[in-house]
Formats: sequence, C-alpha cells, structure tokens
Amino acid sequence: MKMDTIDSDKQIKMLRKLDKEDLIKLLLLQVRNVWRVDGLYFLGIEERFGVEAATEIDRNTWRTLAKIEAKDLLRTFRKEKIEEIRDFMELLLKTGWALYQQEKRIDYESDNEAVFKIVRCKVQETRIKKGLDIFPCKPVRLGYLQEFTKTINPEIHVDVVRCPPDEKDPNFWCGWKFTLKKQK
Repeated sequence: MKMDTIDSDKQIKMLRKLDKEDLIKLLLLQVRNVWRVDGLYFLGIEERFGVEAATEIDRNTWRTLAKIEAKDLLRTFRKEKIEEIRDFMELLLKTGWALYQQEKRIDYESDNEAVFKIVRCKVQETRIKKGLDIFPCKPVRLGYLQEFTKTINPEIHVDVVRCPPDEKDPNFWCGWKFTLKKQK
C-alpha cells in the first residue's frame, strides 16, 4: 500500500489548482462548518448546564477569537492600523461572523459612523426552525465586537443598536453602531 504525506506546501498546491468559484465555495463551506461546531457545542452546554452557562462560555470564547481574528485579518491584508470607518467596515465584512450571515447591511451615517445590521441571522432562524427559543446573543456579540474593534483601532467604539434579547426590529435581527473618535 502506498502512502502519501500531505504537508502544508502540498495542501497549498492542491488549493491553487481549484478554480476561483470552487475555492470560494470551499471557503464558505468551512465558515459554515466553524459555525456548525459553535452551534453544536453551545447546544450541548445549554442542554447540560443551561443557557446562562453556555452564554458565558460562548462570550469568553468569542472575545478571545475576536483578538485573534482581528490580528490575523490585519496581517493577511497587510494593514498596520485601520484609520477610516469605511476601511474598518470592509475588514468587519471579512470576519467569519459576517461571512456566515445570510443578509447584512451597512448604513454610513457620516465619515466616522456606520451601523452594521444583520437582516437575516442564520443562528436565530435555525433556532426558530428547531423549535428553540431565540438566543439572547447580545453579551456574546458585544464582547466579540468590542475586542475586535479595540484590536483593530482603539479609537473605534461600538454601541448596541438592538440585539436579542431586545425586541426584534421588523427590519433586522441586530444592529451595531461603530463610531471613530479621532483623537485631537
């Protein structure tokens, strides 16, 4: 029996052989898989220890991930610091969280303010489809976004517009306002 050792270089060569469409499909499949794991471990913790314990573990996990992801995105796109709100929003759209969402919108309120809205949330819609309660995700997502913005540019501040357990706006699931406070 012949064995083939696949190292990182071989893996990269294999990926380079894929056409652009298949590479994008593979990327999005892997993003979905990460979120599947997140959902499965959350449901397991929730079932065994309750939603409060699961939320606390989830919050801490996503805060840590935000720092790692922000640094990796800066390095990947060869940026030292993001100075403009539009550049920040563009980087936010490249996060696993944003890539996973079905439909999102950015409203630019000024050169220094933008509101990011999740119009259709896969997590909440999946929970509803499974007969589960809406996940009160505000502490998890706020912690993630606070760490992400602080790592990208500490002059960017994030505020919650609305997020479960807040009453759902008929036009979106959650909204986050980002404000760049330029120091004088």
